[in-house]
Amino acid sequence: MAIGSTTPPTEAQIARDRQKAEAAAVAERLPPLLLAAERIAATVEQGVHGRRRTGPGEVFWQYRPYYPGDELKRLDWRASAKTDRLYLRQLEWSASQSVYLWCDLSPSMTYASQRDLATKASRAQVLALALASVLSRAGERVGLLGNPEPPSAGRFVTERLAERLYINARNPALAPSLPPAADLPAHSHALLVSDFLSPIEDWQDVIARFAGRNVHGHLLQVLDPAEQSMPFTGRVRFLGLEREGDVLMSRAESIRTQYLDRLAAHQDALRDLARHAGWSMTVHVTDAPPAAAVLALYQWLAADRRLRR
Repeated sequence: MAIGSTTPPTEAQIARDRQKAEAAAVAERLPPLLLAAERIAATVEQGVHGRRRTGPGEVFWQYRPYYPGDELKRLDWRASAKTDRLYLRQLEWSASQSVYLWCDLSPSMTYASQRDLATKASRAQVLALALASVLSRAGERVGLLGNPEPPSAGRFVTERLAERLYINARNPALAPSLPPAADLPAHSHALLVSDFLSPIEDWQDVIARFAGRNVHGHLLQVLDPAEQSMPFTGRVRFLGLEREGDVLMSRAESIRTQYLDRLAAHQDALRDLARHAGWSMTVHVTDAPPAAAVLALYQWLAADRRLRR
């Protein structure tokens, strides 16, 4: 009687099986992430009614009085006939822009001081995806900084970005603490989401590099409430998440004032870097509602003073 034998799988088959397993893991993780982002986006969109800036487009915005030198072809004779003044039609700006997102997924972002709090990395991803959802629905092009795929708009942008972010977050030990040195197009926008706890000199180089290419940007610092308030007391061992080593304090409360002063000084230095580059900065703590942070980001992007075309 012949004994059956099985052919060992080829390297190509092993690679395909590995890709299927990875895809299944990604698909299993994405729904909660996307659901949280879409809920925030829906909340934000309730308070967003267009960017309302004048420019080339097809959507009527408002009338304004005619002034000498204005183009006569823009006169609205019907509106002007109702009064003793001449009025022009202004259209809402409809030109899309490119927005590049970057989320810090390095080991320091995996911190959460309480079990019921999101990690900084998880909150950073949800905030970025919620903003991407709002922007893509408004017709803007959105992409990830360092991703070879160019920014795009449309229905499935958020899903593609979520998949890429999840893949990037699988191994925090290999994730960089600083954004890649990408050559972004002039006049594009960059949103950097991080705890920004790396040395200030590193961030000075990053911001100067982007600002030197006429890239407009915003820094969103995401912190855990414990990092914001330093609530620890008594004997505490602080573990360095990025090879900084460990420190054992017999009375942690004794360094609270010094810690808070250093954090405030670091944040002031970041704001100065942003301001000198024409950028802006906000701080989000993970125990705060995320929708407010996303709305602030959208308003930053939509503000006329930030859209220097």
